[in-house]
Amino acid sequence: MRFATLGLFHEANTFSPLKADQQLFAGGGVFRGDEIVAEYASSSTILGGYLEECRRSGVDLVPLVSAFVTPVGPVTEEAFEALLGEMVEGLWENGPWDGVLLHIHGAAVAEHRPDADGEIAARVRQAVGPGVPVGAVLDMHANVSQQLIDALTVTLAYQTNPHIDAREKAVACAKLVIDAVDGRIRPEQALVQLPLVVNIARQDTNEPPMSDLVDRARALADRPGMLSVSVLEGFPYADVPQMGMSCLAISDGDAVQAEAAARELADEVWRRRVELQAQGTTVDDALDIAAREQGPVVLLDVGDNIGGGAPGDSTVILQAAVARGGRSLVQTLWDPEAVRRCIDAGVGARVSLEVGAKNPHSAGKPVPVTGVVRTISDGRFEEPKPTHGGYRFFDMGPTVVLDTDSGHTLVLSTKAILNSSLQQLLSVGVDPTTYQIVVAKGVNSPRAAYAPIAKRMVVVDTDGVTAMGLERFTYEHRRKPLFPFETPEGR
Repeated sequence: MRFATLGLFHEANTFSPLKADQQLFAGGGVFRGDEIVAEYASSSTILGGYLEECRRSGVDLVPLVSAFVTPVGPVTEEAFEALLGEMVEGLWENGPWDGVLLHIHGAAVAEHRPDADGEIAARVRQAVGPGVPVGAVLDMHANVSQQLIDALTVTLAYQTNPHIDAREKAVACAKLVIDAVDGRIRPEQALVQLPLVVNIARQDTNEPPMSDLVDRARALADRPGMLSVSVLEGFPYADVPQMGMSCLAISDGDAVQAEAAARELADEVWRRRVELQAQGTTVDDALDIAAREQGPVVLLDVGDNIGGGAPGDSTVILQAAVARGGRSLVQTLWDPEAVRRCIDAGVGARVSLEVGAKNPHSAGKPVPVTGVVRTISDGRFEEPKPTHGGYRFFDMGPTVVLDTDSGHTLVLSTKAILNSSLQQLLSVGVDPTTYQIVVAKGVNSPRAAYAPIAKRMVVVDTDGVTAMGLERFTYEHRRKPLFPFETPEGR
């Protein structure tokens, strides 16, 4: 058996002005051939799972090309067509294939293709023909379209948020595709799109209502004849028609059974629609809570969620902490200019500069600080334990640690990297357990790393391109009606 694996994995925030262009992808996000094996085989990612199961099953898995960048705005037309063209060309030149394992997110948007994942899957399907099973594991934040499902044979999705089951789902997907090739199963897929958006602060699958919905999906999948049932949260910061929650079911040869299971799960999701909405804590209230609690208290900076496409340089919480005179705070900030100045000054030097909020779309204002450069690093670190998305190798670019006279520690980087691993701080000599406040640029992605050390985690409703309140955004392409914007009659 001979399979191909390839893909373009991107979560696009259409409210971010920073586009995923060829330069951004070229900065370390494109891997080809054996580079894919070296980067992902030992990780807990989707690709790690594909490689593991194919190796175990004796399938010759040929890695072609895989592209990834940290979430930003839409992929430019030039970058999308170049990468997808290379993918399809690789399929043509290296085929024929018995199966394909795609590495796609499900919430990708290109400048000229609102349903970028559906377009990728459709062109892959066209290249390999109708009889070749094609499987994919989607991120739980996928905005799933019928076009995408129609092009795939097997579609699974993470069922944890933070996403720590990527490798597990990839192994399951590869097994199903192998079984489909061998004729042991005949997957029938059914998609139900809900007129519903879940608030980003209600997406933790360790807490109700999402924990209950995931349990319900699992119970439905255990019925005889079912292969998989998934609930997908969707990604609310993508202004596209397919934005919103959805339910997906796969049966073995029974389309009616798959449709019934997907609709049963969708009915349960709809019944919990009010519980799936949320309000956060203001910055001042969050700092009050942190002052009363024994540390570390982790403040989840929702509006500057790097994993949702925010730049990672908001200073809203830092500004308030400085104004209040609060000490013992640590956070990351994406600020290449500040990094350069600290490197020029050298370790042990005192510097005075402004940090953060250097972009027009950033929340807050640059904050004047004076302090001592503690550490200069290349910004590379490794996380062997499963993290959000399963990634193992990280690169912040040149990075410095600045201890300010205000009692704060700032980890300044030249690349915005999710705060999903404690090694991000530990690798540069910063122990987060010794601080009263840890500011994490995310909502759910930091939880797997920081929950074990946090005395308390507080969701902070900050401004930015990933703000909690969706009423702050102007949508032009979403479906209508869509709860909570409108209340559909009868669904």
